Formats: sequence, structure tokens, C-alpha cells
Amino acid sequence: MHGEGTPPRDSASASSQGDTMATRASVRRRQLGMTQEELARRAGMSVAYLRQLERSSDDFDTAALMRLAAALEMPYEELMAGRRDAAPGQQPAAAHPVLMRLSERECWERLGTHGIGRLGLSSDTGPVVLPVNFLVDAHTIVYRTDPEGAAAVSAGDQLAFETDRLDEQSRNGWSVLVTGTADRITDPDVVRTLADRPGAQPWAGGRRDLWIRITPSEVTGRTIGTV
Repeated sequence: MHGEGTPPRDSASASSQGDTMATRASVRRRQLGMTQEELARRAGMSVAYLRQLERSSDDFDTAALMRLAAALEMPYEELMAGRRDAAPGQQPAAAHPVLMRLSERECWERLGTHGIGRLGLSSDTGPVVLPVNFLVDAHTIVYRTDPEGAAAVSAGDQLAFETDRLDEQSRNGWSVLVTGTADRITDPDVVRTLADRPGAQPWAGGRRDLWIRITPSEVTGRTIGTV
């Protein structure tokens, strides 16, 4: 970027330094496509002050930081502390991560009895990924949906299901991917039994009377640990 006194860092390199006020300001500025000169002018501060701010998270004048947040089009609290509803994975990776395969037995162990995962399926407009509440039922994946909704696949459709867990403190986690064939559950007794199970009530609310079972053709998983 023109006119900057220090070599620019891209978003990835800034993020690798940790999620601090300084990196949040620097990354956000680049997201908006602003030079340091443009941002300093909008925030009513000198370029030298802004450069120092983007290098460290030392104590700075509160009024100046509030002007900076406004210039960056973000709440002051988000600039100072980050987003409370941010996606997982904000912390940097461990120093020596190790990626390992999970056996099918280990995959089912991690899936447990129920939870929230994501469906991957095809639509008229292209691939779609949708969150769903799921149950594990005799080594199949079961979910309920609106009969008119996007997740209301037809019997015989091929689809994928994925769920995962990430522990940001220990820098480890796992993911499980199930690919298979969909079937519609129509037996009233089976539906009643599933509806009474823990986790069957959808977080999204509403009437979701159609039950879909995914019979797996392949179950794979990965886990990330450290040495």
C-alpha cells in the first residue's frame, strides 16, 4: 500500500500474531481497503499514532480508540475485546499440531447420541450446507425437517453429514464426515420413539414433521492433537 512507512502485513500474518486490539484494527483496515493515511484522517489522529497502535496493544487514549472504531465501522467493544459471537478457531494453531485419522468405531464414539451438525447436499442452484439437529440411531444419522424445506431430500438422494468439536484452549479437536443415502421415515411408531429422545427437539423451532435417515456408505474422521 502506498505511503506507509512500514512494510504491510496481510491479514493472515497479522492474525498469526494473535487476536489483539492491534491486529483487529490492522486486519479490519485492510478488509475495508484503506491505507493508514486514509484511516488516520477519518479517525482524527496522526499516521504515526496509528502505526504505533497497529504494532502493539499498549494503553491508548480511549477517545482516540472510539474514533478509530467508528472509522473502522465496528463497535468499540469489538475492537477492544473481539466479537463475542465469533466463529470458533480464533486462536492460533498449536506449535506442533498432529493430524490423525479416526477409525469408524472412534467416529461413532465422537458422534455420541445427538447434537448439531451440517448437511451437504445438492440443490437447483448448486451445493448447499445446512445446520441440523441430529440423532444417532443404530449407526445411522437421523434428523427432522420441514417437509417443504431445503433439507427435505427425497428417498435415495446422496448427501453428506459432518459435525465436529474444537477446543481452543488445548488447540485440539475432531471432525467426522458421513456420506450416504437418504430415506424418509414414515413408520409412526419409529417417529414417536425418535421424537421422545433427548436432542430431538430442533433448536430452530417450528413444525418439522419430516424425519430423514442417512444410511452411511462411508464414515471417516480426523482428529488434531499436539506433540
